[in-house]
Amino acid sequence: MTLLPVPDRPLDAGVGPIRSATYLPSTRENLLWGRLPCARDRPVLTVDPGTEVTVDTLSHEGVLEDQGRDPRAFFARHGVGADGVLADAVDLAASDHPHAPGTDGPHVVTGPIAVRGARPGDLLAITVLGTLPRVPYGVVSNRHGRGTLPGEYPRDDLPVFSAFAALTEHTGADGERASYGELPLTQAGYGDPQAPRVRFPLAPFLGIMGVAVADDARPHSVPPGAHGGNLDINLLTVGATLYLPVQVAGALAYVGDPHFAQGDGEVALTAMEASLRATVRLDVVAHEEAVAAFGELAGPLAETRDHLVPTGLDPDLDVATQNCVRAAIALLGARYGMEPAMAYAYLSAATDFDISQVVDVVKGVHARIRTADFAHLPPYDGPAAR
Repeated sequence: MTLLPVPDRPLDAGVGPIRSATYLPSTRENLLWGRLPCARDRPVLTVDPGTEVTVDTLSHEGVLEDQGRDPRAFFARHGVGADGVLADAVDLAASDHPHAPGTDGPHVVTGPIAVRGARPGDLLAITVLGTLPRVPYGVVSNRHGRGTLPGEYPRDDLPVFSAFAALTEHTGADGERASYGELPLTQAGYGDPQAPRVRFPLAPFLGIMGVAVADDARPHSVPPGAHGGNLDINLLTVGATLYLPVQVAGALAYVGDPHFAQGDGEVALTAMEASLRATVRLDVVAHEEAVAAFGELAGPLAETRDHLVPTGLDPDLDVATQNCVRAAIALLGARYGMEPAMAYAYLSAATDFDISQVVDVVKGVHARIRTADFAHLPPYDGPAAR
C-alpha cells in the first residue's frame, strides 16, 4: 500500500518539497490546454539525457468551461475554501489561454521539454521517480453522455456529474498506515461527516506522457497514439518507465492528466483526477540499442519492476487487443528469442491483457508480461540483440 503525504495547503509553484534541481512549474507559459506538442512547438525547457526534472502538473477538473471555468467556485460547492485551490488553476481559468471547448480536449499538459541528442528512430525513456499530491482531494467526472454507458449516465439530464473524492490516511488490517480515496455511498453523504464511505487505495500516475508528433498541427489531447499521450495506463506509477519512439529532434516531451487512482477501463470517463508534482528522468535510448532490447517499436512500451508492458491502440477494442498481442509477440522475440508461435502460446497461458481505457476515442489495451518467467534464462544473443 502507498502512504502519500496529505498537503495542508496547496503546493503552488515553488511551495513545498521540490525533489530535483531542475524544476518546471505549471505556470501558463509552460502549459498547453486541450492539445499536445507538435514539430513546430518550441521547448520551454532543454535538458541533457539522464536529467531528473520535477514537473508540476495541473488537473483539468475545476477549470473547464462546463464546470464554470472558475475553480474556486467549483470547489467551494464541495466544501473547499478559496485558500485550498491551486493558484495555477485559478490563473489558467481566468486567463485568455487558448482553449476551444468542444474542439480541443480537456487535458492540461506541462511542456514541452527538449532532450539534447534525441533523434527520430531513438526511444525516449520517461521514468517516474516520484509523485506528490498538490491538493488533498480529487474529482471523478462523467460528462455529456460519454463514458461506457452513454444515455444512462449522467442522470437527471445533467451535462456533467462530478464526484468529489477526499485523500485520507487510515491504518489497514496489516497495521500499516496507507492513503486512500473516499467517496460517500450517496450524494447526500457529502454533507454528513458520519455518512458511510467507500475507501479505495491510491496509486498516483500520469495519464499523459508523450513526445511531439512529426506534424505542424497539434494533436487533440484525448486519443492516444504512437506519440503516447493520453494512455491512461495505471501501471505507470513510481518506478515505471515508458518508452516512446522519438518523432522530432529533441523529442519534446510533456506530461499531464494526473491521477490519484484509476481502475482499468476508466469506465465513467475520468478516474480520481488530481494535480501532482511529479519527478521524472528523461533518457535517450539510441536506435541500435533500442532495437536490440525491444525490437522495432511502433508505439509505446512500458516497463515496471515486475513486468514488460506492450500496448495496443485502435478505435476498435478488438483491433487494439490484436495490436497489443502482435506487439507482445514481437517483444518476446527481440528480448528473449522466442519464436512467434511459442510466444503466442506463452501469452495465452501466462499473460494478462488489460483494458487501459475505453473512453478516449482510441481504446487502449496493455499486456503484463512477467519478467520473472524469464529470469532463469541466459542472456539472449540472437540477431535482434546484436
